[in-house]
Amino acid sequence: MVLKNLNKYSGLFTEYTELRVQENRELVIMYNQGNLVTNKKESNNGVSARVYKGGSWGFASMPIIDDKAIETVINEAKENALFLNSKQNKNKGSLPKNSFSIEKDFTTDKLRLSQKELMAFVKEVDNYIKKKYPKLSNRVVGLNSLEMEKSLLTSHGSQLYSMLPRTNFYVALTIERDGTPIDMYEIYGGLGQFEDIFNKPEDLYSDIDKLYKKLIEKSEGVYTEAGVKECILDSDLAGILAHEAIGHTTEADMVLGGSIAADYLNEKVASELITLVDFANTYNNETCPVPIYIDDEGTKTEDAVIIEDGVLKEYMNNKESAKYFDVKPKGNARAYKYNDEPLVRMRNTAILPGKSKLEDMIASIDDGYYLMKPSNGQADMTSEFMFGVTMGYEIKNGKLGRAIKDTTISGVAFDVLKSVTMVSDDMTWSCGGMCGKKQMITVGMGGPAIKCKVNIGGR
Repeated sequence: MVLKNLNKYSGLFTEYTELRVQENRELVIMYNQGNLVTNKKESNNGVSARVYKGGSWGFASMPIIDDKAIETVINEAKENALFLNSKQNKNKGSLPKNSFSIEKDFTTDKLRLSQKELMAFVKEVDNYIKKKYPKLSNRVVGLNSLEMEKSLLTSHGSQLYSMLPRTNFYVALTIERDGTPIDMYEIYGGLGQFEDIFNKPEDLYSDIDKLYKKLIEKSEGVYTEAGVKECILDSDLAGILAHEAIGHTTEADMVLGGSIAADYLNEKVASELITLVDFANTYNNETCPVPIYIDDEGTKTEDAVIIEDGVLKEYMNNKESAKYFDVKPKGNARAYKYNDEPLVRMRNTAILPGKSKLEDMIASIDDGYYLMKPSNGQADMTSEFMFGVTMGYEIKNGKLGRAIKDTTISGVAFDVLKSVTMVSDDMTWSCGGMCGKKQMITVGMGGPAIKCKVNIGGR
């Protein structure tokens, strides 16, 4: 547990100060071919302070949570800020002021299972797969639980206590076809502790059966035909496109560092069917996968509408960049561990649903592909991207055809979004998103399916 109330330390603040006490707790259980290969439970906790003076930041942290450690990091951070300010003399003045307090605790009310009981749960799922699908050449089953508990106090008066958990169950299946391994994986779960998401192993069996069916279809699949094709990107792919290729280019620190989005503000960058939002904590009155109510600078969060009806409307900011661009900060400063400084980060980034039905989108394509599952990929500050695709189907004469083998898609994201002609009317969130910009952090990604033109790889 971290300290819930940090008010008694406010008397130590003489400059703009952020004080954060945080503990991250992680549990990982993994079986490979029935053998336990990972079984760890660890925590990372401590205190940090960040102090701002005239455009210079001082930061300090300690892996101890007590009065002496807290006083020490505040004083060290202040000394660092004053020293840097005396050398750099940026004369940037004060940061935007805001004050908001909230407590958000997603701890379960149910009886917690022991690590031994969780191992038994995972093992039972593994035994189901082994018994029902003996032709698999490999299977990996695992559980990952992450709990981020923190308290924050700023000299502007913002206060936060939060306990934000996420639990994911991972299943990967491999089969050999003509000596070549073919694999598929799926991640289940999302926001909450294990007991609030998973009841009994049997609840996962139907999803695993669907995964195996797709694996068999993929093993019998065909290679894609290379070139620019009309494709439907399902929500997982549309989500990663929104996050990696658009979201990162519109983070204000990336914009100031030379991102292509610096030239596009208030310009048309996508089809009029595209509205892309970084949601703070709720969408359509439902809690997002990673609900953030106050960011790690103490800013009350709001949704950031990045693209509206095809026009680039705003960037995602921290306090300092918001001051530079003369806009209101909306709470995009986030840190992963207690000893990480807050960076401009996404929260829950998604394209908004449209009005089309998925079946009508498929029917509208004579020769193309329905692309469903991404693997790794990359994008740069020009919005040029390349993503792996691990599951999809041909579309021939308006109907789904054979499954396809692993392939890639590439292009310039803004150009791809300009080619969008249909957007489905549903919304699906991924449950296990992580972003690795300098430091790992949990993110939400999702959206509808989009019909667009994209360059697809071949054999």
